Amino acid sequence: MKMRDRKPAWPWLAMVALATLMPASSAGEKPQAALATFAGPEFDGGAKDLVGTTFAGHEVNTIYSLQAGPRSRMSVGFAPRSLPAGKLFLHLKARDDDAPGACAIAVRLNGKTIFEGKNLFASDKFDVRKWAIPEKILVAGQNTLTIECLEKEGSVGVPPWFQVAFCAIAPENFVVLHDIRKQFHVELPAEERPFPEPLPPGAQPGFKMRGTKGWAWTPGQYLEEIPWLVKFKLNFLMNCYLSMFDIENHANWADGEANRWWEALSASKKSAYAKVVRACQEQGVEFCFGMNPNLASKRFIKADSAEDIDALYEHYAWMQSLGVRWFNISLDDITRGIDASSHARVVNTILQRLRQRDPKVEMIFCPTFYWGDGTESKQRPYLEVLARELDSRVYLFWTGDAVVGRITRTSAETFRRISGHRVFLWDNYPVNDDAPTMHLGPVIDRDADLCEVVDGYMGNPHRKQNQGNRIPLATCADYAYNPSHYDPSRSIGQAILQVAKETKEREVLRDLVEAYPGMLIWSPPQRSTGFNAVREQFDRIAALPHSHQIAIAYIEHLDRLSSRMQKVFPESFAAERATLRHDVELLRQRLRQKFD
Repeated sequence: MKMRDRKPAWPWLAMVALATLMPASSAGEKPQAALATFAGPEFDGGAKDLVGTTFAGHEVNTIYSLQAGPRSRMSVGFAPRSLPAGKLFLHLKARDDDAPGACAIAVRLNGKTIFEGKNLFASDKFDVRKWAIPEKILVAGQNTLTIECLEKEGSVGVPPWFQVAFCAIAPENFVVLHDIRKQFHVELPAEERPFPEPLPPGAQPGFKMRGTKGWAWTPGQYLEEIPWLVKFKLNFLMNCYLSMFDIENHANWADGEANRWWEALSASKKSAYAKVVRACQEQGVEFCFGMNPNLASKRFIKADSAEDIDALYEHYAWMQSLGVRWFNISLDDITRGIDASSHARVVNTILQRLRQRDPKVEMIFCPTFYWGDGTESKQRPYLEVLARELDSRVYLFWTGDAVVGRITRTSAETFRRISGHRVFLWDNYPVNDDAPTMHLGPVIDRDADLCEVVDGYMGNPHRKQNQGNRIPLATCADYAYNPSHYDPSRSIGQAILQVAKETKEREVLRDLVEAYPGMLIWSPPQRSTGFNAVREQFDRIAALPHSHQIAIAYIEHLDRLSSRMQKVFPESFAAERATLRHDVELLRQRLRQKFD
């Protein structure tokens, strides 16, 4: 199909569906329901079986010239039980082909013409037109809506064509409300605006502490990202406890040998992290030092072992000597040694020693049960012990309603009440847990008033792709700074403008974000941190009938994107370019396996 789209020529978010239609209404006015709404693929006929349904970020159906026979028209039936009072309109979201001159169409309802002639839709984007429905055409009971191409010459796959994304029978003032999951695409703003979104006069940031952590990052990665934290008005950076493992000598951090918490760090490693701490201090970012003595460890810490406590404390004392005031002890993701009373004693002892030197020290504990509202049968007894025995001044890390996914105020309130402690959000986005994928879309599904019950916000990043991570991190910063005015669609466009300055760079990053929108955009169903949108989209394309050419075009689009990235970012985004190249080669293998 020849189309004059902006690149990428093929949009790939397979979960795209009909945007919700709602009326424009004044404050307090109850929205009315549309009489009927239809996504493009819900129309029978057309050429959806030959050319597919996902184009330009929409699910569509396409009609061609009269020579295409049944593929020159599409129709849909609907049967309302009754008709509402007031005048109704037919709202159509569609676009014209990119050939000179508009394609002639006819829109008929129950055989009566609503519109006939050269269509008035744009050729480079989908837009909405509406027509008043004459009285007595609609009936209570069965109705049929038909859209026809009136052009006499042409064949399937080339102009003339006309493409429909959705249709609604609704009051005149209905407007489209964008659902970012169903119609994810990135509009690059014409100009930068203040970022994060400015606060109203006199207002304070939503979350007092706002930042991120590493993910087995090297000291160099931490240093690279500190200026970006400042740019995004973030004020908190925690080291990943995996960074404190001996990952320099153990490629597999989970091998049981890398976590050597009872041993002193090497002088070179201490020197490198001292530079990270100083850089944070110089730029107004609170550095938080954390360790996890029990994860992938052959030696679990014992609360009643003075030797163990002393060995762990030496690391914290070293960081405190550098001027660090925020600390973390994590005992998450373990399958044995789950004893809330013992955990509380370890944290309390370390905190007490630190506060003897500096009463302003803050401690965040990541409990073994760090997700959900705390009411599950295994979680509640553990958290109730923490409520009684853990120092009341300690924050608890919490990832939200689940390990990954939606985060609500209701769950935060319940978790906080049961655990008896202040909560610091550990947002598991855009983390990829070192999987060969990226999550680059904006953070979504965090309640705007979450900051009223949660004190701090910390995002969890990609491991290798820390440069690409700046894009979703910027949206996290935008949300955490001004949650009540957070708009993910606006934020992702501004985030790209923050990260890149040249037009071609911004266009490449936009297309990369659209290729890897992330696990949150693709839910539901719930996606894991290892979810790969590019591979998922290929599998969905390949499952369509007659999809060989579409699958080839998809891979070609990704290959062109890879070449463009190499051209505009020859010295940067190396890990991101490697991820994309790897996926292109993998999809070529899958293409051969399926179609050869």
